[in-house]
Amino acid sequence: MSVTYFVALPFVQAEDGQAPGQPQELPNEHSAIVKAEALARQPENAGALAFKRTGDPNMGQFGDAQVLRTFGKVPENLDEL
Repeated sequence: MSVTYFVALPFVQAEDGQAPGQPQELPNEHSAIVKAEALARQPENAGALAFKRTGDPNMGQFGDAQVLRTFGKVPENLDEL
């Protein structure tokens, strides 16, 4: 059974760039984008992004995350997330 997760992920400023904060799962794409924009506006965050990821949680198989939108400063290389 394939499931799509929608996530807003904030980033905080670290000494060597931006570090991910606490991800927040949302019910749909629009909600993830709106939440990411709101997180990016919070003073403790350098930026945020919204992404989605589809896969089968029972099998533990997921495709690559697809970035929906970025706000503010986020790392250039998102492969490590």
